[in-house]
Amino acid sequence: MLERMRIFSGNSNRVLAEDICRKLGISPGKANVSTFSDGETRVEIDENVRGMDVFVVQSTSTPVNNNLVELLVMIDALKRASADRITAVMPYYGYARQDRKASPRAPITAKLVADLLTAAGANRVMSVDLHAGQIQGFFNIPVDNLYATPILLEYVKRNYATNLIIVSPDTGGVVRARAFAKRLGATLAIVDKRRDTPNESQVMNVIGDVKDKRAIILDDMIDTAGTVTQAADAIKNEGAIEVSICCTHPVLSGPAIDRLESSIIKEVIVTDTISLHEKAKSCEKIKILSVAGVLSEAIKRIYYNESISSLFV
Repeated sequence: MLERMRIFSGNSNRVLAEDICRKLGISPGKANVSTFSDGETRVEIDENVRGMDVFVVQSTSTPVNNNLVELLVMIDALKRASADRITAVMPYYGYARQDRKASPRAPITAKLVADLLTAAGANRVMSVDLHAGQIQGFFNIPVDNLYATPILLEYVKRNYATNLIIVSPDTGGVVRARAFAKRLGATLAIVDKRRDTPNESQVMNVIGDVKDKRAIILDDMIDTAGTVTQAADAIKNEGAIEVSICCTHPVLSGPAIDRLESSIIKEVIVTDTISLHEKAKSCEKIKILSVAGVLSEAIKRIYYNESISSLFV
């Protein structure tokens, strides 16, 4: 029934791409994605894609620039091979935090990435929990922003059913945390922080009553883990019984794993939008949930021209 569908993958998250194909009951597309000796990306599509509905699964995670160029070159190769429609499936959209001019003479790199994808030949983009919703407006092609919330909610309901409070690590995440708390019947708290430089923050205050509560810090990503570990300390100092973290994208760069392992955090619940490096995989605090089911269903609905939004009603 999916004879005109092909799913290809770059090197950033092959396991997720294979899981998606397994759920759809199709074989992964045949492509050789490698590098020349000087580091240039080399792509060969090893099967016929003429007139096909093609999906390229590639998170632009570490190494960000290599994975982005792989995606662009794959899209170009598929376009020149006469694919009918090319959808860039980016579970994690790199450069999403650079979505505005935060200072004079700063670039808006999220917009630049959108332009590159369109110029390369993408007809559609799919992502999970975009860091900023307005990124959808950077494109002049359809963008499907999927949500990992149902997957995270199901796990939290099973394992944190009582005496729960959801904590937003900053004021920017309040809407997400409030919606999450409402669906769990939990209360809400906010951590007020001050950020002086990128990847560094200082927690100042906890707004809300976390005393004698099981706290879950909800965020869209964990990068260096500086914010969440400081937030966890502040919440614990306010009397919380335990503190866990729930996020979609485990970027986990730099000292993140060391910080998490040495922190008072009980559990770090993440999804597989980003393939974890070996040190992260060995961290016993990390629980990985799969988004393959959501992505495979969304891909199937795009193929059949069905509603995506009804997935999250």
